[in-house]
Amino acid sequence: MLRVTEIFHSIQGESTHAGRPCAFVRLTGCNLRCRWCDSEYTFTGGEQMSIDDVVAQVKGYGCNLVEVTGGEPLAQKEALDLIKRLGDEGLEVLLETSGSIDVAPVDKRCTIIIDIKCPSSGEVTKNRWENLQHLKPDDEIKFVIADREDYDWARKVIDARDLNRWTVLLSPVWGELDLKILAEWMLADRLPARLQTQLHKHIWGAEARGV
Repeated sequence: MLRVTEIFHSIQGESTHAGRPCAFVRLTGCNLRCRWCDSEYTFTGGEQMSIDDVVAQVKGYGCNLVEVTGGEPLAQKEALDLIKRLGDEGLEVLLETSGSIDVAPVDKRCTIIIDIKCPSSGEVTKNRWENLQHLKPDDEIKFVIADREDYDWARKVIDARDLNRWTVLLSPVWGELDLKILAEWMLADRLPARLQTQLHKHIWGAEARGV
C-alpha cells in the first residue's frame, strides 16, 4: 500500500520532458522542509492505495509517460515497487526526488531527476552526494535558484563535481527570481546548463492542483 496525495493527467512542466502529456502520481510525505516548497499539502494526509489501483488509474489516462513525485516519493519504500511495476507495464517512468534518500535501489529503466538543494532551501546539508555515483547517463540534475548566492553555489558545484555528465537544469523559485535575470547570469558565465521554468504554472497558475 502507498499513501497517495493525488493522481492526475497534465502537461509535464519541468525537465527535458517539459511540454509532454504526463500522468503524475504524487505521493504523500517528505523528509525535508524546503523554505520555498510549493507542495506542502503533500506533507500529511493522502489516501491509502494499492499499487494495483495506482497502476490502473495511471493506465486509464492512456498516456505512456508517468512521473512519480511528492513530497519525497522515496520516503515510502513501496515507491520502489510502484516504479518497477510501472516499468513492467511498458510505461516511461520519471522519478522526481530530492536526492536526500538513496537512489541505488531505483529500477534502472526509470529516469531519475535529482533536485539538489541550494543554500536558500534551508536543506543544503541534506544533499546525499553518494547518489551521483548511481545516476545513469540519461538522468537529470536540477537546481532551484532563489538568488545570486544560490546561483554561484550551484555553478561551483556543477564544476567541482563534473555534473555536466548529465543534463543540468536551473529553475528560478517562482515569484522570487525573475527568469530573465537567471538567463542573463547563465549567458554571462556561458554556463553549460539548461534554463527551465515551471510550465504548468504558466498555464494554470501557481496555486492550481491536479493539473
